[in-house]
Amino acid sequence: MQAEDWDARYAERQQWSGEPNPLVAALVADLPPGDAVDLAAGEGRHALWLARRGWRATAVDFSATGLARGQAQPDADRVTWVTADVTTWTAPPASLDLVLVAYLHLPDPPMTDLLRRAVGWLRPGGRFLLLGHDAENVTAGVGGPQDPAILHSTRRLAPVAGLLAVDRLEQVRRETPAGTALDTLLWGRRPA
Repeated sequence: MQAEDWDARYAERQQWSGEPNPLVAALVADLPPGDAVDLAAGEGRHALWLARRGWRATAVDFSATGLARGQAQPDADRVTWVTADVTTWTAPPASLDLVLVAYLHLPDPPMTDLLRRAVGWLRPGGRFLLLGHDAENVTAGVGGPQDPAILHSTRRLAPVAGLLAVDRLEQVRRETPAGTALDTLLWGRRPA
């Protein structure tokens, strides 16, 4: 989908809950606040949640309409909002304590290229969190994109995981009103 497609989608209605994904919240809740980027932030639910917890959060998305929804929320002034294509946007090397990529789905090589660059934005010890629809979700789960070429798997994320001290690289289950969805989780830190 292009930025215009997402603008139209966001203009139609709110897309997701204003609350963070429960797994994202559980993994990040006990981290000391620092500098974070939420890539493909959409309406900014994760960036807003991080900012409320004391993080200096940047929300990056190519949909100006989605970001505008986030900017209309309480505490929006605590977030830096950037309208940009995440595949070309960049942060200074070793400038972040957290890179969050939640439900961004791109084909390769752009996806792997972006994720490798994003690891370089982390300070030593900085955390990397990717959560997205798993390729097996198409046949064994519910919802999400139906193109396996853009979906995650532990195998597909292995080149990025090799750059991190990995805490978790696995398929996880997510309960939804429509049934169980399958996601892929990569949670690790940049080595010192």
